[in-house]
Amino acid sequence: MAAHIPGLDFEKPIIELERKIDELKGFTTREDLDMSGEVKKLEAKLTQIKKEVYENLTPWQRVQLARHPKRPYTLDYIEMLMTDFIEIHGDRHFADDKSIIGGLATINGEKIMIMGHQKGRDTKENLIRNFGSPHPEGYRKAMRLMNMAQKFSLPIVTFIDTPGAYPGIGAEERGQAEAIAYNLREMATLQTPIIIFVIGEGGSGGALGIGVGDKIYVLENAYYSVISPEGCAAILWKERSRSPDAAKALKLTAKDLFDMGIIDGMIKEPLGGAHRNPEEAAENIRTVIMKDLKALKEIPKSKLIEMRYTKFRSIGIFSEPSK
Repeated sequence: MAAHIPGLDFEKPIIELERKIDELKGFTTREDLDMSGEVKKLEAKLTQIKKEVYENLTPWQRVQLARHPKRPYTLDYIEMLMTDFIEIHGDRHFADDKSIIGGLATINGEKIMIMGHQKGRDTKENLIRNFGSPHPEGYRKAMRLMNMAQKFSLPIVTFIDTPGAYPGIGAEERGQAEAIAYNLREMATLQTPIIIFVIGEGGSGGALGIGVGDKIYVLENAYYSVISPEGCAAILWKERSRSPDAAKALKLTAKDLFDMGIIDGMIKEPLGGAHRNPEEAAENIRTVIMKDLKALKEIPKSKLIEMRYTKFRSIGIFSEPSK
């Protein structure tokens, strides 16, 4: 139930009212009293408060929802959407990076190659998953799976959810920047359809390392940005407390990105975020995957690559100052 989902600061009125409703329901059951009228009034009030809060979220509040600890991760979506998932490990060079997972799967009878960033649910798992921040071997594993997909004519679906690529000394020594740059180049020319979903955090190059595709979607409460709001605030104003201002300035929400022509669409989430009804969020993603797979598979490979190249070359506008 929603009452058991940890709330963010701006959700406190909602969480408190949900708790009151649960307590009232429990009391009526224990005392064998009919208080259904009171419960209905509170539920109507809850619905109204939810609409007021969630339909007027600021960019910073959406960033907070994107990081919600109960938000569905890649493995959750794989379990809800796909069957016959076989995980493939390792980059064949150094190690198996558990912050990126991937493998073969089937969705609605269609065989695909699926991959994405994976965070942990607790401290122990986050240490194993490196908090969703990949090392270079994670990107090399992803590229190995993409090449396999191309070889066997399998469409590729990727789920992005990372605060960014890991910036540690070991990662840099093993070629973090090269691994990401290599993936950008190779994904641009892969002769198979690629569909991208930003399901949580879309952190800079760490996201782009598996983010070049024919279609790019961002969930309603996810974000995609060149830098985190905290990092931007620290650079521009030397104050992390200005993160809400940075989030607004960065234009990192799904709506902003769609309006600027950077993404192909926004995936609707249940009211309050994907964590409040993961199955509904998953079905919204399924609908888009199946629609795009059907359309992209009909495009000749040479035309597909040309369209992908044009798509990314067209992102971004500038104007020269008048003389």
